[in-house]
Amino acid sequence: MKIEICESYSELSRKASAIIVDQIKRKKGLLLCTATGGSPTETYQLLGMESKEQPTLFDELRILKLDEWGGIPMDHPGTCESYLQDHLIQPLEIDEYRYFSFNSNPEDPEQECLNIQDKLNREGPIDLCILGLGMNGHLAFNEPADFLQPHAHVSSLSHASLQHSMASEMRVKPTFGLTLGMADILQSKMILILIQGHQKRNIVNKFLSKKITTLVPASFLWLHSNVICLIEKDSIE
Repeated sequence: MKIEICESYSELSRKASAIIVDQIKRKKGLLLCTATGGSPTETYQLLGMESKEQPTLFDELRILKLDEWGGIPMDHPGTCESYLQDHLIQPLEIDEYRYFSFNSNPEDPEQECLNIQDKLNREGPIDLCILGLGMNGHLAFNEPADFLQPHAHVSSLSHASLQHSMASEMRVKPTFGLTLGMADILQSKMILILIQGHQKRNIVNKFLSKKITTLVPASFLWLHSNVICLIEKDSIE
């Protein structure tokens, strides 16, 4: 794992955006798996600005949603769907056929996971996976547990996940999560994990200890051969 300590969130975002742009230039039809939340927001904004400078850069880019809150309408402003539409899909003008997305309110959540897994099997593997670090060490909605699921699945949300700003502000709370599994993530050709915020110092210390445990799902990234970890300086003691 290549770890870079960034002096500020802006520096982290600039570096992350540059890495993503470089990878897209190497492979126009790249499959990009995208996290949501505070950590990647400015990175995505920079990609939107890049699209204005290089209008054809994202013409073949494919995007796969990493996870989603379950049990709330797709058009709810707190969904990962709404976030990605606002920050990536619309700014980069990603066509519907190049975007693969969990439905946040499916009739059959288990079948929805099978549908996404089928799309990943056909379109993948993921070329570049963008991740954040959960307050309890989760990756996507792969929560700390005695064992971890390999593929797309319905997740029981932890208390820590429900405290996330995206969920805590919802009037109607999500009742489950929909997420890619650990094997799906670890089969990515390249992983970029973005960590920012002083509130994550405790879990960052556990992550950087290199101790691999299902109680800190992010620790499994130490097993991957091509991970770049950008950490805002304020996130470490």
